[in-house]
Amino acid sequence: MRRARYVAAAAAAALAATALSSCGSSTEPKNTIKVAYQRVPDDNVRIMDNYLGLVKDQFEKANPGKHVQLIPITAAENDYYAKLQQMMRSPKTAPDLVYEDTFLINSDIKAGYLRPLDGYLSSWPAWNQFVDTAKAAARAQDGRTYGVPDGTDTRGLWFNKDIFTKAGLPTDWQPKDWNDILTAARTVKAKVPGVIPLNLYTGKAPGEAAVMQGFEMLAYGTGADPLYDPQTQKWVRSSKGFSDALDFVRTVYTEKLGPDISDALDPNIQPVVGTEWIPSGKLAIDLDGSWLGNNWIKTGGKPWPQWSQVMGTAAMPTQNGQAPGEVSMSGGWTWAIPARAQHPDIAWDFIRTLQSEPNAAEYDIRSANIAVRKDVAADHGYLSSMPGIGFFTKLVRYTHYRPALPAYPQVSTAIGAAMEAVSTGQSSTAAAARAYDQQLSSITAGAVETAR
Repeated sequence: MRRARYVAAAAAAALAATALSSCGSSTEPKNTIKVAYQRVPDDNVRIMDNYLGLVKDQFEKANPGKHVQLIPITAAENDYYAKLQQMMRSPKTAPDLVYEDTFLINSDIKAGYLRPLDGYLSSWPAWNQFVDTAKAAARAQDGRTYGVPDGTDTRGLWFNKDIFTKAGLPTDWQPKDWNDILTAARTVKAKVPGVIPLNLYTGKAPGEAAVMQGFEMLAYGTGADPLYDPQTQKWVRSSKGFSDALDFVRTVYTEKLGPDISDALDPNIQPVVGTEWIPSGKLAIDLDGSWLGNNWIKTGGKPWPQWSQVMGTAAMPTQNGQAPGEVSMSGGWTWAIPARAQHPDIAWDFIRTLQSEPNAAEYDIRSANIAVRKDVAADHGYLSSMPGIGFFTKLVRYTHYRPALPAYPQVSTAIGAAMEAVSTGQSSTAAAARAYDQQLSSITAGAVETAR
């Protein structure tokens, strides 16, 4: 299905104008904090909108005279990052609280956009409830913490059992290596025409959906760290694992096992996958996140009562089935206070309300997040909230995290460009890897090394 695309310049200008005008209003009461967050285009459910509205009401009732102004930024992922950074540059436009992707923390600190929260955290008993991996994701290179995480996620393979039955594939499918995935996709293509065999996000426009959920799910399953060497503190030139991951992407698209390339390169492909292709039986296998089922619950964007019977889950295997046999990637978002916030103390009070145990559990249930608080992870309501939550929680033991370094956003863009080049057939795997190496050296000022 073809989707209308944004006109980039017009969209950027409109979004910037909307965000800046909202943030620059002089009509709000004196003790008003401005809370900026992403609203995904085509998101009819608006989980974050509804959740923040709930907490806003709680906060204002408990704190007479203090107010919360919600500033949704409707944009695809990369555009959201750009708009948020634009807002944080000036005291006139900086929100008091922002929803910050963990992989941007160090680059935004380097740009002077965020303030450390250690002074607040040291006197907040609930901070002890947060698991160490979540705390580490919000900790910067300078050793200080710049955000309070609200959940994490893992990634694996979702597959349609009805389509698998038509294709003669097992409904308890658990691929052992990459070849098993390609074999299943080729079987679907041959035996169930009109169905997309495999969705693997790719290209520049989908941003981290392609790089993290697509490429890195492959690359981290090849054995060696494919991007950054923490011992030498250098970025790694394209290794064999890097090239093998690119070659898998190329195979999916040159064999037409994936979506039509015009759909694959749409920045808004994620909601299309979750609310259109999968519920309508148009997609057999999807490499995606633990949150996907949230689209299909009663309050989701596409309520689908049968989904827990129709959809199966499988761990993403390592390239050749080598130990540990499975691989996942995890990320997460935090609530962070900009360096130029006008009301940081009130913003901190709002964070504490957002991340009280009942509210944290409520959000993780609504958003199908994996809990980062120990008390929430033990909550019966959370544990019974979503079919498959136990499966995706177990993948944490196999998970990897992106290098949360200032250069990573640019490195990610370079990887997306390499993926797009091989997906469209504009470049061979070898040529795309060489182009990546050239960009990597420039991005990191030569802080690179050859893969071991």
